[in-house]
Amino acid sequence: MRPKIISHMISSVDGRLLADRWTPPAAGVDADVLRQHYDWVAARFGADGWIVGRRTMQGYANGMARAVDATGDGLRDMYIADRKSRDVAVAIDPHGKLHYGKDNVGGDHVVAVLGEQVTDPYLAELREDGVSYLFAGADGTNLHRAMDILGGEFGIKTLLLEGGGLTNGTFLKAGLIDEISLLLYPGIDGLAGVPSIFEYAGTPDEKPALGQSLRHIGTEDLSGGTVWLRFRVERSAEIPK
Repeated sequence: MRPKIISHMISSVDGRLLADRWTPPAAGVDADVLRQHYDWVAARFGADGWIVGRRTMQGYANGMARAVDATGDGLRDMYIADRKSRDVAVAIDPHGKLHYGKDNVGGDHVVAVLGEQVTDPYLAELREDGVSYLFAGADGTNLHRAMDILGGEFGIKTLLLEGGGLTNGTFLKAGLIDEISLLLYPGIDGLAGVPSIFEYAGTPDEKPALGQSLRHIGTEDLSGGTVWLRFRVERSAEIPK
Protein backbone atom coordinates (compact mmCIF):
# COMPACT_ATOMS: atom_id res chain seq x y z
CA MET A 1 0.00 0.00 0.00
CA ARG A 2 1.43 3.35 -1.00
CA PRO A 3 2.13 6.09 1.56
CA LYS A 4 -0.24 8.92 2.30
CA ILE A 5 1.12 11.90 0.38
CA ILE A 6 0.67 15.43 1.73
CA SER A 7 1.63 18.32 -0.52
CA HIS A 8 3.26 20.69 1.98
CA MET A 9 4.24 24.05 0.54
CA ILE A 10 4.70 27.71 1.40
CA SER A 11 3.98 30.41 -1.14
CA SER A 12 3.29 34.10 -1.46
CA VAL A 13 -0.39 35.07 -1.54
CA ASP A 14 -0.25 34.87 -5.35
CA GLY A 15 1.01 31.30 -5.22
CA ARG A 16 4.63 31.96 -6.21
CA LEU A 17 7.50 29.90 -4.81
CA LEU A 18 10.70 31.97 -5.05
CA ALA A 19 10.99 33.36 -1.53
CA ASP A 20 13.72 35.86 -2.39
CA ARG A 21 11.21 37.65 -4.65
CA TRP A 22 8.48 38.10 -2.05
CA THR A 23 7.75 41.52 -0.57
CA PRO A 24 9.31 42.02 2.88
CA PRO A 25 7.34 41.58 6.11
CA ALA A 26 5.29 44.47 7.41
CA ALA A 27 6.87 46.75 10.02
CA GLY A 28 7.28 44.98 13.33
CA VAL A 29 6.96 41.45 11.91
CA ASP A 30 9.96 39.21 12.56
CA ALA A 31 11.13 37.62 9.30
CA ASP A 32 12.86 34.81 11.22
CA VAL A 33 9.56 33.82 12.84
CA LEU A 34 7.87 33.68 9.44
CA ARG A 35 10.61 31.39 8.10
CA GLN A 36 10.24 28.99 11.03
CA HIS A 37 6.56 28.29 10.40
CA TYR A 38 7.17 25.88 7.52
CA ASP A 39 9.32 23.40 9.45
CA TRP A 40 7.17 23.75 12.58
CA VAL A 41 4.04 22.79 10.65
CA ALA A 42 5.84 19.97 8.81
CA ALA A 43 6.85 18.41 12.13
CA ARG A 44 3.22 18.28 13.23
CA PHE A 45 2.43 15.67 10.57
CA GLY A 46 4.87 13.13 11.97
CA ALA A 47 5.73 12.03 8.42
CA ASP A 48 8.36 9.43 7.58
CA GLY A 49 10.12 11.80 5.20
CA TRP A 50 9.77 14.08 2.20
CA ILE A 51 9.80 14.04 -1.61
CA VAL A 52 11.26 16.55 -4.04
CA GLY A 53 12.22 16.60 -7.70
CA ARG A 54 15.74 16.59 -9.10
CA ARG A 55 16.08 20.36 -9.36
CA THR A 56 15.10 20.92 -5.74
CA MET A 57 17.29 18.07 -4.48
CA GLN A 58 20.22 19.53 -6.41
CA GLY A 59 20.47 22.14 -3.67
CA TYR A 60 21.12 19.41 -1.09
CA ALA A 61 23.12 16.81 -3.03
CA ASN A 62 26.72 17.99 -2.80
CA GLY A 63 28.61 14.91 -4.01
CA MET A 64 30.68 14.57 -7.17
CA ALA A 65 30.56 11.96 -9.93
CA ARG A 66 33.40 9.49 -9.63
CA ALA A 67 34.66 6.20 -11.04
CA VAL A 68 33.30 3.22 -9.11
CA ASP A 69 33.74 -0.51 -9.71
CA ALA A 70 30.45 -1.64 -11.29
CA THR A 71 31.20 -5.34 -11.68
CA GLY A 72 29.15 -6.54 -8.71
CA ASP A 73 25.97 -8.59 -8.99
CA GLY A 74 22.47 -7.26 -8.44
CA LEU A 75 23.11 -3.64 -9.30
CA ARG A 76 19.88 -3.45 -11.26
CA ASP A 77 17.79 -4.75 -8.38
CA MET A 78 16.10 -2.38 -5.98
CA TYR A 79 18.54 -1.49 -3.21
CA ILE A 80 17.48 -0.87 0.39
CA ALA A 81 20.42 0.45 2.38
CA ASP A 82 20.62 0.81 6.16
CA ARG A 83 18.14 3.57 6.97
CA LYS A 84 19.10 3.56 10.67
CA SER A 85 15.53 4.55 11.65
CA ARG A 86 15.97 7.94 9.99
CA ASP A 87 13.39 9.85 7.99
CA VAL A 88 13.79 9.53 4.23
CA ALA A 89 14.56 12.15 1.61
CA VAL A 90 13.08 10.86 -1.65
CA ALA A 91 14.53 12.28 -4.87
CA ILE A 92 12.64 11.89 -8.14
CA ASP A 93 15.66 11.62 -10.44
CA PRO A 94 14.75 9.53 -13.52
CA HIS A 95 18.06 10.06 -15.35
CA GLY A 96 20.36 9.62 -12.36
CA LYS A 97 21.91 13.08 -12.45
CA LEU A 98 22.35 13.65 -8.72
CA HIS A 99 25.47 12.74 -6.76
CA TYR A 100 25.38 12.57 -2.98
CA GLY A 101 28.76 11.45 -1.59
CA LYS A 102 27.00 10.17 1.53
CA ASP A 103 23.80 8.36 2.48
CA ASN A 104 21.83 11.36 3.68
CA VAL A 105 20.89 14.99 3.15
CA GLY A 106 20.37 17.02 6.29
CA GLY A 107 20.42 13.79 8.28
CA ASP A 108 17.59 12.16 6.32
CA HIS A 109 18.37 8.93 4.44
CA VAL A 110 18.34 9.36 0.66
CA VAL A 111 16.10 7.19 -1.52
CA ALA A 112 16.58 7.78 -5.26
CA VAL A 113 13.69 7.10 -7.64
CA LEU A 114 15.27 6.22 -10.98
CA GLY A 115 14.54 5.11 -14.51
CA GLU A 116 15.83 1.73 -15.62
CA GLN A 117 18.06 3.40 -18.21
CA VAL A 118 20.57 4.69 -15.63
CA THR A 119 24.06 3.19 -15.91
CA ASP A 120 25.62 0.48 -13.78
CA PRO A 121 28.46 2.76 -12.64
CA TYR A 122 25.91 5.26 -11.35
CA LEU A 123 24.09 2.53 -9.39
CA ALA A 124 27.41 1.32 -8.00
CA GLU A 125 28.16 4.88 -6.88
CA LEU A 126 24.85 5.08 -5.02
CA ARG A 127 25.53 1.77 -3.29
CA GLU A 128 29.00 2.88 -2.27
CA ASP A 129 27.46 6.05 -0.79
CA GLY A 130 24.86 3.99 1.09
CA VAL A 131 21.97 5.55 -0.85
CA SER A 132 18.85 3.43 -1.37
CA TYR A 133 17.25 3.32 -4.81
CA LEU A 134 14.27 1.93 -6.68
CA PHE A 135 13.07 1.95 -10.27
CA ALA A 136 9.93 3.71 -11.48
CA GLY A 137 9.66 1.91 -14.80
CA ALA A 138 11.84 2.20 -17.89
CA ASP A 139 11.91 6.00 -17.96
CA GLY A 140 11.45 6.66 -14.25
CA THR A 141 8.03 8.29 -14.58
CA ASN A 142 5.83 5.54 -13.13
CA LEU A 143 5.13 7.31 -9.86
CA HIS A 144 2.41 4.85 -8.84
CA ARG A 145 4.94 2.03 -8.97
CA ALA A 146 7.48 4.07 -7.04
CA MET A 147 5.03 4.98 -4.29
CA ASP A 148 3.83 1.36 -4.01
CA ILE A 149 7.43 0.25 -3.52
CA LEU A 150 8.06 2.92 -0.90
CA GLY A 151 5.02 1.74 1.01
CA GLY A 152 5.43 -1.99 0.57
CA GLU A 153 9.21 -2.50 0.59
CA PHE A 154 10.42 0.48 2.60
CA GLY A 155 7.50 0.59 5.05
CA ILE A 156 6.85 4.30 4.51
CA LYS A 157 3.44 5.43 5.78
CA THR A 158 3.37 9.20 5.18
CA LEU A 159 5.45 11.50 2.98
CA LEU A 160 5.48 15.27 2.53
CA LEU A 161 5.61 16.30 -1.12
CA GLU A 162 7.65 19.50 -1.09
CA GLY A 163 8.00 20.42 -4.77
CA GLY A 164 9.05 22.13 -6.90
CA GLY A 165 6.07 23.06 -8.98
CA LEU A 166 6.73 20.63 -11.84
CA THR A 167 7.08 17.66 -9.48
CA ASN A 168 3.97 18.72 -7.59
CA GLY A 169 2.09 18.99 -10.88
CA THR A 170 3.14 15.52 -11.93
CA PHE A 171 1.91 14.03 -8.66
CA LEU A 172 -1.35 15.97 -9.03
CA LYS A 173 -1.90 14.66 -12.55
CA ALA A 174 -1.24 11.11 -11.32
CA GLY A 175 -3.86 11.45 -8.57
CA LEU A 176 -1.30 10.72 -5.88
CA ILE A 177 -1.89 13.70 -3.57
CA ASP A 178 -4.12 12.92 -0.59
CA GLU A 179 -3.92 16.22 1.27
CA ILE A 180 -2.72 19.76 0.66
CA SER A 181 -1.01 21.78 3.38
CA LEU A 182 -0.35 25.33 2.22
CA LEU A 183 1.22 28.15 4.19
CA LEU A 184 0.37 31.54 2.72
CA TYR A 185 3.22 33.90 3.47
CA PRO A 186 2.15 37.55 3.92
CA GLY A 187 3.91 38.77 0.82
CA ILE A 188 3.49 39.11 -2.95
CA ASP A 189 5.63 38.34 -5.98
CA GLY A 190 3.42 39.66 -8.76
CA LEU A 191 5.42 38.71 -11.86
CA ALA A 192 3.92 36.46 -14.53
CA GLY A 193 5.78 33.24 -15.26
CA VAL A 194 7.43 32.81 -11.86
CA PRO A 195 7.29 29.19 -10.58
CA SER A 196 4.11 28.38 -8.69
CA ILE A 197 2.79 25.57 -6.50
CA PHE A 198 1.53 23.26 -9.26
CA GLU A 199 2.99 23.41 -12.77
CA TYR A 200 2.12 20.32 -14.77
CA ALA A 201 3.99 20.37 -18.09
CA GLY A 202 1.11 19.41 -20.37
CA THR A 203 -0.79 20.65 -23.39
CA PRO A 204 -3.26 23.56 -23.13
CA ASP A 205 -6.27 21.21 -23.23
CA GLU A 206 -5.09 19.05 -20.31
CA LYS A 207 -6.59 19.41 -16.83
CA PRO A 208 -4.15 17.92 -14.31
CA ALA A 209 -6.63 18.16 -11.43
CA LEU A 210 -9.52 16.54 -13.35
CA GLY A 211 -11.58 14.22 -11.16
CA GLN A 212 -10.27 15.74 -7.93
CA SER A 213 -11.93 18.10 -5.48
CA LEU A 214 -10.69 19.84 -2.35
CA ARG A 215 -12.51 19.61 0.96
CA HIS A 216 -11.43 22.23 3.48
CA ILE A 217 -10.34 20.59 6.74
CA GLY A 218 -8.62 23.41 8.56
CA THR A 219 -7.41 27.00 8.71
CA GLU A 220 -5.00 28.34 11.29
CA ASP A 221 -3.63 31.85 11.71
CA LEU A 222 0.05 31.80 12.58
CA SER A 223 2.08 34.64 14.03
CA GLY A 224 3.16 37.43 11.71
CA GLY A 225 0.27 37.01 9.31
CA THR A 226 1.00 33.58 7.82
CA VAL A 227 -2.14 31.51 7.22
CA TRP A 228 -2.06 27.70 7.23
CA LEU A 229 -4.66 26.10 4.97
CA ARG A 230 -5.45 22.37 4.84
CA PHE A 231 -7.52 20.49 2.27
CA ARG A 232 -8.29 16.83 1.77
CA VAL A 233 -8.21 15.73 -1.85
CA GLU A 234 -11.31 13.78 -2.82
CA ARG A 235 -11.29 11.86 -6.06
CA SER A 236 -14.64 11.78 -7.82
CA ALA A 237 -13.43 9.53 -10.64
CA GLU A 238 -10.78 6.89 -11.17
CA ILE A 239 -7.61 8.59 -12.37
CA PRO A 240 -5.61 6.49 -14.83
CA LYS A 241 -2.24 5.27 -13.61
